[in-house]
Amino acid sequence: MEEFDYLVLGGGSGGCVVAGRLSEDPALRVALVESGDKGDSWVVRTPLAGALMAPVPFHNWAFSTVPQPGLGGRRGYQPRGRTLGGSSAINAMVYTRGHASDYDRWVALGNPGWSFQDVLPYFRKSEHNEVFDDAFHGRGGPLNVAASRTDNPFHDYFLDAARQVGHPLVEDFNGASQEGCGVYQVTQINGERCSVARAYIHPHLATRKNLAVLTGARALRLLFEGKRAVAAELALAGGERRVLRARREIVLAMGAFGTPHILMLSGVGDATRLVAAGVAPIHHLPGVGENLHDHPDVVLGYRSASRDLLGISLGGGVRLAREILRYRRERRGMVASNFAEAGGFLKTRPDLAAPDVQLHFVVAMVDDHARRQHLGHGMTCHVCVLRPKSRGALRLAGPDPLAAPLIDPNFLGDAEDLETLVAGFKLTRRIMEAPALRAHWSREMWSEGLRGDGDIRAFLRRRVDTVYHPVGTCAMGPDRANAVVDARLRVHGLEGLRVADASVMPEIVAGNTNAPTIMIAEKAVDFIRAG
Repeated sequence: MEEFDYLVLGGGSGGCVVAGRLSEDPALRVALVESGDKGDSWVVRTPLAGALMAPVPFHNWAFSTVPQPGLGGRRGYQPRGRTLGGSSAINAMVYTRGHASDYDRWVALGNPGWSFQDVLPYFRKSEHNEVFDDAFHGRGGPLNVAASRTDNPFHDYFLDAARQVGHPLVEDFNGASQEGCGVYQVTQINGERCSVARAYIHPHLATRKNLAVLTGARALRLLFEGKRAVAAELALAGGERRVLRARREIVLAMGAFGTPHILMLSGVGDATRLVAAGVAPIHHLPGVGENLHDHPDVVLGYRSASRDLLGISLGGGVRLAREILRYRRERRGMVASNFAEAGGFLKTRPDLAAPDVQLHFVVAMVDDHARRQHLGHGMTCHVCVLRPKSRGALRLAGPDPLAAPLIDPNFLGDAEDLETLVAGFKLTRRIMEAPALRAHWSREMWSEGLRGDGDIRAFLRRRVDTVYHPVGTCAMGPDRANAVVDARLRVHGLEGLRVADASVMPEIVAGNTNAPTIMIAEKAVDFIRAG
């Protein structure tokens, strides 16, 4: 049994930050455990090749949901990164933080110290922003944030279309105002992906002898002495089992699915449900796995003849070959694409205090998470509900730690989410039909001809799915009947156990969740150091 001061389970965005920061102190021994590989291959580093959200057999857990009543009984798709860097190694690299009011709402829910003014220093601490250096942004942090390097003319077409239908343009979605349309900042460095592993872990693997990084090691369960978490049992490649012990704390950073899963497998959760799943309960904490929610999202697709858009054609193949050569010379152009290059945060009603839908404009024809392929070229635009009311849950499928959990985000379970998305669909279509974009597409694909609200609702139930932002399954809050961790991210009623990932969000932020997860982990490190 090997012993460390801190044992960090999960090498995603939260875990890499915690392990990287704690190991800055050479007096501490830190172990980081990740079930995937090191996340440093060219497949991950090259942005276009690293778009692995599609169901591929590496770097991706590629989960499915249980049948969703709100989606007509369909099973949704739930990709999650399985490599060092987690989902930051396979995501669209969009850097947004949400709206300032999101964090103030966390405080109103009973979590002091989490207002926007409280968390802004941690966003700034984590960031090296190549474009902005002001009160909202940082320089010198590990995570490189840059402007898009694709030089794609469709940026201007999209922005012109947004302006034509009355939307303001925003240079910085993470500045003083979020509302409007713009080109996303990306987590890239010199045109390459800057995963959280590349930012916080890879630079130190050869020099920090106090940092042990175990890849290809799957955490199976936690071990307790009384109410104190003291160790974790791991499964290594080839079936070998290994136990690592923590002298001070175990930090769970396995994500919105993995963290509640290992807690329940270890006997922490709703006691009745644990017994029904074949697990002996050791600590009754009914909030574990509850409050699962995500941004429900739908995609509008448009066929185009433009070779500035990614697609499958002979001419497109020739263009891509030239772009590969350009990327090798300059680290610019089409191969530097994060796909979702532009977008916006918009209000479906003028009386709203903050935007309630988000757009991701994609320079490719992406249908059903790239599981359906189309010949030719095109563009797509996502629209998602930023503040969904629907709540679901994550459950055990049984006592086998290698079995996938049962994932139920309950998409469109609340009627208000459906109506917000109807309005968002219309808003998005107006932008896509504005002259600046309409000149560049020939046909609306799977949503062609839809006009009445009833038809749009039916379309949404056929098409809505995740935009890859699950959160909330170990929610932060003061009430042990519903919350899992307190405002310092300690698991209620247990000792030596903390959570530092997106599962602690009591309510989802109005934007992409990678940057907020990094912020949470940076703040967790200060909590840990304070004892």
